[in-house]
Amino acid sequence: MSDIIRRDPRAEWIARNRLHPLHAAMQPVQHSWMGPNGIIRKNVHGVGFIGPNGIKRIDRSGAQQGGAAKRTAAVEVQLPLHQVQAPAFYVNVVPDMVGGRLSSHDRDLLGLARQLAGSDGAVLAVVFGEPKEAGFSTAGVDRLLVLEGHEFDGYSPEQRVQGLRAVDNQFNPRHWLLPDSRSGGGELGRRFAASLKERPATRVWQIKDQTCIGRAGAGQEDLARPLPRLILAAAECADPVSDTRHEVLPVELSTSLARSLPRIEDLGAVAVDPAAIPMAEAEFIFSGGNGVKDWALFHQTAAALGATEGASRVAVDDGFMARDRQVGASGTWVTARVYVAVGISGAIQHLQGIGACDKVVAINLDPGCDMIKRADLSVIGESAAILQALIDAVEAYRNGAKRDAA
Repeated sequence: MSDIIRRDPRAEWIARNRLHPLHAAMQPVQHSWMGPNGIIRKNVHGVGFIGPNGIKRIDRSGAQQGGAAKRTAAVEVQLPLHQVQAPAFYVNVVPDMVGGRLSSHDRDLLGLARQLAGSDGAVLAVVFGEPKEAGFSTAGVDRLLVLEGHEFDGYSPEQRVQGLRAVDNQFNPRHWLLPDSRSGGGELGRRFAASLKERPATRVWQIKDQTCIGRAGAGQEDLARPLPRLILAAAECADPVSDTRHEVLPVELSTSLARSLPRIEDLGAVAVDPAAIPMAEAEFIFSGGNGVKDWALFHQTAAALGATEGASRVAVDDGFMARDRQVGASGTWVTARVYVAVGISGAIQHLQGIGACDKVVAINLDPGCDMIKRADLSVIGESAAILQALIDAVEAYRNGAKRDAA
């Protein structure tokens, strides 16, 4: 795994962008240059320099491997700190925080809030329950308010609206931003707007000059309206924060929240057949390609993991999977939180179809294929052996959980 050369698209983009504050730190080390008299000068102390005796200086730290981008990425660079000592106003954001972590939609929303806050305002993130996210500082959060308690567990929209009302009374934010998503932000935002008796802007994908533009007409038309206080934004509404870090100072409510009597009772999660979930809505996809030789074992692994099955175009054309299970530009564009690619080399059409997935896991024999370069986690080896080991690990975990419960 350590011998695989990985590209860092973000480092390469920073190296090209001269306006980025980290541009200078991402430049490659110069080994030779032309002097004022036209003579080429060389850095004899540079890594990889071949001296007159033919001996090459070797970098044993591993920073040289992977080219200039790899060397510069190995150096820890500290982003400039953005501080707001006395905020003139607040822009409140209520991220979905599915699984306790920020999703790509949440980061886009925080990027939009950062634009609305400017240099004088502060972005206040309101989170329900103890978060597991460790990257609030690089996502653009200046203040963090965590509303904890069992009353916020599960499906509790009425209690959460009451909590947001208390936050609104204390901080009086200039804007409220919530994700217009199926993960809860869309419903919570509409309930919150009804309690405030305000008309929100929904499905907003762009804000410019105090005007917001949202999708209308089944997504076929754009609707422009003056910028309201409550905004429900769609995915990719803005670029996420990437060039600054923030303080993430904790704040608390000045008043305690009373527990409301819910009119809705949460009976917990209901088991759903993964095969019945549409590909575009699945959060966990287990996809197979040409490298899968034992399809019975593949189906068994997907059932053990409780994942929705997908496939590449080659596997569909060969008849191993149905056409509605095809992932890619010529099939279905997916937005899964976790996408596992088994034996898929990574054609450009397939990579386009999984571009919006949060985490990609690749199982492949070829360490140089495009899917390995795209993946966040890679496992190099025979798919049959890895799938069997995965099934054994899942069964051992479940048996251990049953023993602990007993």
